[in-house]
Amino acid sequence: MKSNTVKWLLGILQVFIGIGAVPVGLMMIIDPSGPLPIEMLEGSPFPNFLIPGIVLFSINGVGSLIGAVLTFRQHAYAGLVAIGLGAFLMVWIVMQVWWLGPPIHWLQVLYFVLGAAELGLGWMLDPGAVRRLIRAE
Repeated sequence: MKSNTVKWLLGILQVFIGIGAVPVGLMMIIDPSGPLPIEMLEGSPFPNFLIPGIVLFSINGVGSLIGAVLTFRQHAYAGLVAIGLGAFLMVWIVMQVWWLGPPIHWLQVLYFVLGAAELGLGWMLDPGAVRRLIRAE
């Protein structure tokens, strides 16, 4: 796939993820006991939705929007940021399923796949990103 196509697919995907996460994360921050049934958190390490809301808002929301800006501007770290954001989104969903238990909601499946797509497109945008990061340590 051509780099320009990868850039646009990745950037649009990051905007979609960010726009979805910002308002939900903000609702969780504003009302930590309210937007979803608090009973959902039984078995998780969280007493309310404040910490999950902060993470959702900042990393999956604002982070994805920043990632989109980097991608559209063809920043040198756009691929690496996309790989990190995609991996984080996948881990976020796995932890949700782990802590919240079944049934798995179709949105969890969708966002896991979107995280995998973001990771893969980030890798396609900059295949050497992870290798350079490892060498820099």
